[in-house]
Amino acid sequence: MNLNILHKNVQQFIVDHLKTDITKLILKGSPFPDVSVQELANQILSKQKSEKKLPTWFLAENIYYPAKISIEQASSETTATYKSEIISGDTIIDITGGFGVDCYYFSKQFKKVIHCEINQDVSTIVKHNYQQLKTPHINTFSGNGLDFLKDTTDFFDCIYIDPSRRNDVKEKVFLLKDCQPYIPPKIDFLFTKTTNILIKVSPILDITNTINELKNVKEVHIIAVHNEVKEVLFLLEKDYINTIKIKTSNVKKEFTETFNFEYLEEVSSEYSAPLTYLYEPNSAILKSGGFHQISKKLNLYKLHQHAHLYTSEKLIDFPGRVFTIETTLSYDKKRLLKLLPEKKANITTRNFPKTVAQFRKETKIKEGGDVYLFLTTDQHNKPKLIICKKTTK
Repeated sequence: MNLNILHKNVQQFIVDHLKTDITKLILKGSPFPDVSVQELANQILSKQKSEKKLPTWFLAENIYYPAKISIEQASSETTATYKSEIISGDTIIDITGGFGVDCYYFSKQFKKVIHCEINQDVSTIVKHNYQQLKTPHINTFSGNGLDFLKDTTDFFDCIYIDPSRRNDVKEKVFLLKDCQPYIPPKIDFLFTKTTNILIKVSPILDITNTINELKNVKEVHIIAVHNEVKEVLFLLEKDYINTIKIKTSNVKKEFTETFNFEYLEEVSSEYSAPLTYLYEPNSAILKSGGFHQISKKLNLYKLHQHAHLYTSEKLIDFPGRVFTIETTLSYDKKRLLKLLPEKKANITTRNFPKTVAQFRKETKIKEGGDVYLFLTTDQHNKPKLIICKKTTK
C-alpha cells in the first residue's frame, strides 16, 4: 500500500482524471515522483468502477483502491444490502472478506463483524477504508479465515463465505470443487462455530446440484439487479431438514419484484393459446426454475411446457415484463411483414427453432421501436409469432 497515493494533491489528480483516456494518461507518465503512472491508472479505473457499484466508497474521501479485479469481484452495495437483511444476530465472520463491502453492510445489522482476508495487501487496504468510512466495530484479520476459526474459541451467529472463483492461474471457475475454499467437506467443522452459514456462489451454478452437494440448506436466494442475476446465495442452518425455500428478488430502480416458493413443490401448469396479456418472468425466476409454481400461484396459463411464457385474460401484477397481445400468427413471415410496415421490432425467442439473429437475417426486421415480437411454440408444438405492445404496470 503506497501511502503517497493518499496525499491531497494525488487524490485531487485522481478525481480530476476520472474521465481521462487512461491510455493517454499512461503515455504522459506520472507527475508525482513517489506514485507511478500505473498506480494512478489503477486508482482511476477502480474508482470509475465504483461510481455505480459502490457509491459509498466513490463519494468518500481518501479511499484507497486495490487492483481493479478486487472491485470487479466485490459485491455491489445493492446485493450487500440484501444479504445484510436476510440474516441477523450479534456476531458474524466473513472468512473470505475481499474488498469488504459485505462486512460494511453486515456491520449495520450485527454488533461485531470480523473480516478475514488472505491477501495481506487487500486486508491492509480494507482496514484503512473502514477507518475512512467510520465503521469501528469491524475487526480485520489478515490471513486464512478457516485458520482464524480453528484458533478462536468464539461462536458466531453466522459465518459468511464467498469462495474465490479464480484458480491458481487466475482463470475463472464456477463449480464449488474448483473454488477456494472448497466448502462441502468443511461444513461439519463450520457448524462447530456457528448455527448459520451463508454461502455466495456463481450465478451460473445449477441450484439442484448445489443443494445436493451441500447439506442442511434452508433457503436459496436469487438476486437480480435490473433483470440480471448477480448473486445466488445458500443459507444453511445446523441440523435443518425441513422444506427448502426458494426466494427470488429482482431489484429495480423504483421497486423490487419478489417471488418465493418451496423447492420440489409438486405443482403443474394449465396451458392455453395466447389470450389478452403475455407475461415473461424476470431473470431471477427463470434462474430459480419455478416455472410451474408461478403459473399455479398467479393463476396464469402457460403457452408451452418449455417456453416459460404465460398468458391471461385479466391483467395481474407480475414479477417480470407484461405485454398486451395485439396479434398471434402462425409462422407466416409474409403476413408478419405486412403487419410491421417499418420492419422494426424488439424480438425475443422462447422455445423456438431459430435464433433472433437468424430470424432477423431472414426477415430484415431491425431492432427497436414500440413493437415486441415473441417467437415461441404453442401447446400443440406449433411455432407462433406473437405481436405485442409493452403494458405499463
